[in-house]
Amino acid sequence: MNRIPVTSPASVAVFRRILTHGPLGRVDISRATGLSQAAVTKAVTPLIGAGFVVETDDPRAAPTIGRPISPLAVARDRAHIIGIKITAERTYGVLTDLGASVLARTDEVNRSSAVDHVIEAVRAVVDTLSAASPTPVDGIGVAVSGDVDRESGIVRDSPLLGWHGVPLAHILEESIGIPTILENDVRALTTTEVLFGSGRDADSFAVVTIGTGIGCGLYLNGKVVQGAHGVAGEIGHLPLGPVDAVCSCGRRGCVEAVASTAAILNDIRAGHDDPSLTVEDAFALAHADDAVARAAFERAGGVIGSALAALVNLTGPELVVIAGENVTEYGLYEDRLRETFAEHAFGAASDCAIVLRPHVFDDWARGAAACVIEDIASGIATGR
Repeated sequence: MNRIPVTSPASVAVFRRILTHGPLGRVDISRATGLSQAAVTKAVTPLIGAGFVVETDDPRAAPTIGRPISPLAVARDRAHIIGIKITAERTYGVLTDLGASVLARTDEVNRSSAVDHVIEAVRAVVDTLSAASPTPVDGIGVAVSGDVDRESGIVRDSPLLGWHGVPLAHILEESIGIPTILENDVRALTTTEVLFGSGRDADSFAVVTIGTGIGCGLYLNGKVVQGAHGVAGEIGHLPLGPVDAVCSCGRRGCVEAVASTAAILNDIRAGHDDPSLTVEDAFALAHADDAVARAAFERAGGVIGSALAALVNLTGPELVVIAGENVTEYGLYEDRLRETFAEHAFGAASDCAIVLRPHVFDDWARGAAACVIEDIASGIATGR
């Protein structure tokens, strides 16, 4: 993997600050990192020499000729990354620069969710985006729902894909020939928030995604929590729902079995005895004050509110970012969610801010790219 040169721990701290908050002057970096201006200069010199940082008034401009000037900015064109989000039906991809700006996007229909068919779709996405990249692609990030072991690159269990024990990162690296990082999709989205979003200045926060499933990413003590066994923050599988609600994971009573988009839709279909209803129909019925639809969304809001209270009581984040493809419809259950959260959040935990972040599948793919950017920013020792 193409990584920044590291001559001391200060190199990583300085580069990360420029990456997340740049362009910045040396004085600003010094204040933010606690390093002296001399130490900042020493740390940034090899970064400039390797082309990862430029001294410019424009973070996208080329390095200046002559006497260097402030501020310091990441050289965005120094690396190009492909981020991929895999769903059961479709594979989404984006090409980004080192600053996670999306330069190109594409998607492919999966012939099925079988591993071979998904690999076929991933290859097609990579071919399209590689052709659009101005330089050879430095790395690929892949985001998948479920129990994912980033270190080994294995999808241990993905109920939505029906995968168990798939060494996806190895398969893709062997097939495509580009270094690949595999990550759980919600943790990947959390990494985006850490580097480029709401989490840049937060000591702790959580990202809760509401859509086909219910996911949660945690940022605590300066790190995205991986969990000792690759599982952490799975509030979608807290047993807070009725025991007769069967989840996609095969268990009963999960939050996801009540509050996911699919669960809400199934409730409304059953209540109207109409299996042809779509998600859009469900939203329309709820907005029209249909009793069945409103009850389904109220029930979902109550369960999610309880899950958020449990999360905040246990981990104490500063804020919770609620994201997902359908959070634009958050108003259908927001009051019930906040009411239930307030009922169960303990003491000052109830002061935790809850904010919305609507997004599309491209944002999931961008999160996968952010994992590669994070790896690039982790550095490689130069021995000097």
